[in-house]
Amino acid sequence: MEEKLARKRLVLVPIPAQGHISPMMQLAKALHLKGFSITVAQTKFSYFSPLDDFTDFQFITIPESLPESDLENLGQILLALKLNKECHVGFKECLGQLLLQHGNDISCVIYDEFLYFAEAAAKEFNIPSVIFSTTSATAFLCRSVFDKFLNEFKEKQDELVPEFHPLRYKDFPDSRRASLESITELCRNAVDKRTASSVIINTSSCLESSSLFCLQESLEIPQKQNSVIFVGFGSLILMEINEVMEMVSGLAASNQNFLWVIRPGSIRGSEWLESLPEEFIKWAPQKEVLAHPAVGGFWSHCGWNSTLESLGEGVPMISKPFTGDQKVNARYLECVWKIGMQVEGDLDRGAVEKAVRRLMVCEQGEEMRKRAVSLKEKLRGSVRSGGSSHNSLEEFVNFLRTL
Repeated sequence: MEEKLARKRLVLVPIPAQGHISPMMQLAKALHLKGFSITVAQTKFSYFSPLDDFTDFQFITIPESLPESDLENLGQILLALKLNKECHVGFKECLGQLLLQHGNDISCVIYDEFLYFAEAAAKEFNIPSVIFSTTSATAFLCRSVFDKFLNEFKEKQDELVPEFHPLRYKDFPDSRRASLESITELCRNAVDKRTASSVIINTSSCLESSSLFCLQESLEIPQKQNSVIFVGFGSLILMEINEVMEMVSGLAASNQNFLWVIRPGSIRGSEWLESLPEEFIKWAPQKEVLAHPAVGGFWSHCGWNSTLESLGEGVPMISKPFTGDQKVNARYLECVWKIGMQVEGDLDRGAVEKAVRRLMVCEQGEEMRKRAVSLKEKLRGSVRSGGSSHNSLEEFVNFLRTL
């Protein structure tokens, strides 16, 4: 394993600013200790301290024609914009030479988030790329939505930014040496051209857990297996607004990731739902969602179709039956198949939180998951050739032929 890693080479592309170079090189050292070879693709503006020992690294210079004075005269924002225009062709040539030297040993290109030319060049060679952000996760998140709040920056300086508490508009990243339009151009380009395989943030979850979670959601980073509870109450059920609010509070208090489909018209007195932002889901392909490995539980009204779909994917359930056969199904889930639990009586946030945590975190939920997977295999066996459901269909077909 060590020999395999030793043959893998990483190409790092830092922006020429000491606050960005230092953490990039710390990352390079850490990865080198893990067995990777390191190539640093630098511009002529980059400066590395003579006190640092980088003798094991390969350094190459990206050809470009910018004057030396640009480093002092332009400032970081304008310099980054010029570097992205000037360095793409030169870096592409560098990558071509590296491929001739090292062939398929180049694992990926790790580039400073502002040097998106590196990602574009890597993409042309089908080399994976990784964004490295040397700032906080919150600052990275701010830049990702910078364009969205452009009109508010000048008019609402002292007001709080929605969804970014406690930040005010004037707290968002800016520059004394670049116009708001130039900052917006750099941030917009960095986001629009983003096709990297992953993002590295120079921070810790103990410092910025909420910002890291928001980034995970916005970048569509896959959730861990069995870490999400899916909530859906079918196409006919009507709920009261107070029930919904209790569920919202309970789900939030459980600290578990959830996906909730709120169908338009499914909540009395909830016309405001029509104006919810696009992040709120009004429809989802239920069977496909239940089949996703990240889904570890299903909160349902327990209609028979929903129950069968959940059983067929091996997903345990929390049931809140409303009418018809739903109570029968919920009781069987809990007492016969033992892969579900029923929330009885009025919904309150405490009961919701307790049920979600029992299913998603506690040992009881894990045992239900094991039984659900076992039942899933039995169900699939029943529809295969020779299985009970398969044989029943054959018998029915034979009966039809006698009519």
